[in-house]
Amino acid sequence: MRLARLALSSLLLALSLSAAAVSAASAQTAPAAPATAERTLTYGGDSTSGAPYTFKDPADPNITVGFEVDIMKELAAKLGRKPVFVQNDWSNLIPGLDAGLYEAVINGLEITPAHQAAADFSTPYYTTFGQIVIRRGDAPIDNLEGLKGKVVGTLKSSQMEYVLRNAGGIDLRTYDQEIDAYSDLKLKRIDATVMDFPIAVYYAQPDRELQFTGQPIGRIEYGIALKKGAHPELLAEINTGLSQMMHDGSMRTILDHWAIWTPLMAQLTGDQRPIQAQPLAYDHFVQATQPQGWKMQVQRYMRFLPQLGWAAVMTLEISILAMIIAVGLGAGLALCRVYGGVLLDRLAQVYIEVVRGTPLLIQVLFIYYGLPKVGLQLEPFVAGVIALGLNYAAYEAENYRAGLLAIPRNQMEAAIALNMTERQALRNVIIPQAARIVLPPTTNDFISLIKDSSLVSVISLVELTKTYELISTTYYDYFGTGLLVAAIYLLIGLPFVRLAKWAERYASRGVTRSIG
Repeated sequence: MRLARLALSSLLLALSLSAAAVSAASAQTAPAAPATAERTLTYGGDSTSGAPYTFKDPADPNITVGFEVDIMKELAAKLGRKPVFVQNDWSNLIPGLDAGLYEAVINGLEITPAHQAAADFSTPYYTTFGQIVIRRGDAPIDNLEGLKGKVVGTLKSSQMEYVLRNAGGIDLRTYDQEIDAYSDLKLKRIDATVMDFPIAVYYAQPDRELQFTGQPIGRIEYGIALKKGAHPELLAEINTGLSQMMHDGSMRTILDHWAIWTPLMAQLTGDQRPIQAQPLAYDHFVQATQPQGWKMQVQRYMRFLPQLGWAAVMTLEISILAMIIAVGLGAGLALCRVYGGVLLDRLAQVYIEVVRGTPLLIQVLFIYYGLPKVGLQLEPFVAGVIALGLNYAAYEAENYRAGLLAIPRNQMEAAIALNMTERQALRNVIIPQAARIVLPPTTNDFISLIKDSSLVSVISLVELTKTYELISTTYYDYFGTGLLVAAIYLLIGLPFVRLAKWAERYASRGVTRSIG
């Protein structure tokens, strides 16, 4: 009974330490209160969505640019607000509205019945179509009918995917990144791509190996999304601002600047004038992303280092705080399983099996997007740390339980016979021996946790892997940037491997001599 109380108190202590670590993390990441109240318009987007929507400037990866960034600047000015961009994974942009991360979303979101069921949408700010792209020199494809019997690539979860599936007779391949589809087209893995016209303008038109072909496919309308039923006044303001931009020519100027004005936009706005602004943004993008010599490439990688350095710091902060939770809670769960009696053992076992039996990604999304439904809303950093910590605690608990069970029970009995209390026996006899056993697997788990921290990028945290994705999609460079990021991960992990080896030697001091 006393051991059960001891196990329970250990678990409560572990939970309190975990809460303290998370509170410290929350205090570190909480933004300071603004000195003056300024009206803002916070909007979500994904910087990995690619040009020309919202992406990192190839000439300076610290700057987020795109025609939608320009639209929000102009729109916010008309509303008397300051635009504030919030990074989030594209697939979680609408859930981010429900979580209160931002007031609006603009990121090539198509106005479709499925999207309208999940969020309120503004009037269209851009109307376009699907553009067929083939390899230069291949036989032209005139329309949707000509794609039948061919292998065609498009973006996953896009309106073009829906159009191509409904056409029938097309072997469809879907991609998360547009650059991957065009790469497969050049490698002859697919026969054609059909993606939104702006994507084709930036990723296919400058490529000498590819060419446009055929008639426009379908009609696509982009809108600004807001939380369903939550901001009718803001929605009305946004619609008014977009209408003003259509009529005063500012929308036309932005779209010309990015070289994506379409005949459908001319129909929508009634603006049949010739080009109103030089495509300087398009020219800048093409020039900055052209293949360069190795010296220029090295200079480009050097420009990445500060951005990757901050991302590495974020990765370390998340991993260390999550491991503190995992070790503390895992130790408490292990003590409950070994010394807590039937009830605590069963409860700990249920927790461990549930956590180990469900994917970590699901747990991250549930904690961040699911818990607000029951009134518990966490900051992205805190949610990521908690999710990783709770997940790894289940694995640490089993490691520690194995270590505790490896110590013969007669050692506890001998310690009690020497007038030690059960708490003293655990602290001075059992746990020190178990610690030597569990140090290697704990070290391995921490290295794994550093890599698994990449999953928190789905809840708007920009850590090392997300930064790699941001950079590589901007420059079409997965190889060189990937080697650089892999080297950083290796450099992050090596000191902890060395520290673990030192800790193992320190914990095992005297053991070799006594055996000899």
